[in-house]
Amino acid sequence: MTFKYIFIFLLLTFTTSFMPVHAQSDKAINEVKALLHQQSEDWNKGNLEAFMQGYWKSDKLQFIGSRGVTYGWQQTLDNYKKGYPDKATMGQLSFDLIDVTRQSRNVVSVTGKFMLAREKMDDASGHFLLIVKKIKGKWLIIADHTS
Repeated sequence: MTFKYIFIFLLLTFTTSFMPVHAQSDKAINEVKALLHQQSEDWNKGNLEAFMQGYWKSDKLQFIGSRGVTYGWQQTLDNYKKGYPDKATMGQLSFDLIDVTRQSRNVVSVTGKFMLAREKMDDASGHFLLIVKKIKGKWLIIADHTS
């Protein structure tokens, strides 16, 4: 009789130990998707400072674009301001998320395509790979490779 209870206990422990991980994984992916949705809304309002709240506010933030590697939150913001000086240049941003994968407990990678629809100039588009990390309870982009 004791064996039966031990077996049931082990079975319940084994099966439930996987459930929270999956639930946490779905939650993490949904939170990262929400971050990107918020970023596109902020961009479309012409608010670069709000858009940048999705990035890690650190000198170690890494952004890789057509001009090479940029380090630092402030430098990334300055580059955005230089490249997109007004709302017309910024256009309307949308994302097509190709893959959102939980790499570890606190890291999610995002592969996708961005599209900028602009009225007075050519539209722009490209692909990106983001590394998003949970820092102090908040998901933040720590590395962005956009081309």
